[in-house]
Amino acid sequence: MKPDVREFYDTIGWSQVDDGGEAGPRYQNARYEDLRPVSQEYIRLCHLRVNRHLAPAGRYLLDAGSGPIQYEEYLAYSQGYDYRVCADMSITALKEAREKIGGHGLFVVADIAELPFKKEAFDGVVTLHTIHHLPAEEHLGAYRALHRILAPGRTAVVVNGWSASALMDPFRAFSRFRKRAWLFLRRLLGRSKIEDRRLVLSEGEGSKTEYPEVKSTFVEKDNPRWFKRTVQKEMDAEILVWRSASVHFMKNYIFENRGGKRILDWLYRLEERWPRFFGEKGTYPLIVLKKD
Repeated sequence: MKPDVREFYDTIGWSQVDDGGEAGPRYQNARYEDLRPVSQEYIRLCHLRVNRHLAPAGRYLLDAGSGPIQYEEYLAYSQGYDYRVCADMSITALKEAREKIGGHGLFVVADIAELPFKKEAFDGVVTLHTIHHLPAEEHLGAYRALHRILAPGRTAVVVNGWSASALMDPFRAFSRFRKRAWLFLRRLLGRSKIEDRRLVLSEGEGSKTEYPEVKSTFVEKDNPRWFKRTVQKEMDAEILVWRSASVHFMKNYIFENRGGKRILDWLYRLEERWPRFFGEKGTYPLIVLKKD
C-alpha cells in the first residue's frame, strides 16, 4: 500500500504539467484542487491560516509529507526558522522542494508513521494532506509520532480532509440528482439538441488546465467522532477550520459571473467567526496539537 503511494507520487502526482508562470510549477496533483481565478483568494487565505498556530521562530520546522512545497503560501510556514526539514516518501517531491528552498531545507526520506527523529526535536511541525495516505489503523500512531517529536510549549498543525461533511455533502447529493436529471433530459429530447445547449452554457467560464486521466492513489480519511474518542483522549488537540468548502462545491457552484468571489468571501468570514463549527462540519479541518 505505502509503496503504491510512493510510486504514484514519484511517477505521477508530482510530475509537472506546466511551469505555472509566476505562480511556479503546476503539478499533476493540482487536478484535485480548484485553481481558477474566482477561487484563488479564498484558497490563499485558507492556506495562510496555518501560520497562526505555529511558533513564529525556532531552530527546526518539520514539514511531514512535504511534497514539493506545492503552493507559494506554504513557504511562509518556515520563514522564521533556521531550517525546514522536509520529510517525504517521494524522492521526486524532495528534489522539487530542494529546488524551491535550497540551503534553507534539510531533506529526509521518511514515513510519517515512523518518523526517524528524536523526542522533542522540533520547534514547529506541519503536515498537510498526508495522514490520509496511511491505512486507518496507523492514523493514531502518526499523531503520536508528531506529538513525540514536538518540543514542549510548541504546536503542530495537521490538515486532512474528513470522510464526510455535513455542510458539503448535500451539494454533492444535489449534483448527483442534477446529473441523473440531465441524462434523463438527454434521452427525452435527443442528444444533439442537448449537446448544443451544453456548448452555450459552457461559454464564458474561462479556460481550464487539462490533466491526464490517471488512477488516484490510496486515501483513507477519518471523521470527527473518531478523532475525539482517540486522538483527543491522548493529547491536547483542537479542531479548527482550514477550509470548509470542498473542491466539488467550488467547481460546480462557484463561478465568476454568478458572484462567486463574494460567496467565498462571505464563507471565509463565517469560518473566521465560528472556526470550531466549520472545522467539524466542513471538509478540511485544521488540527492543532499542543505540548505543555
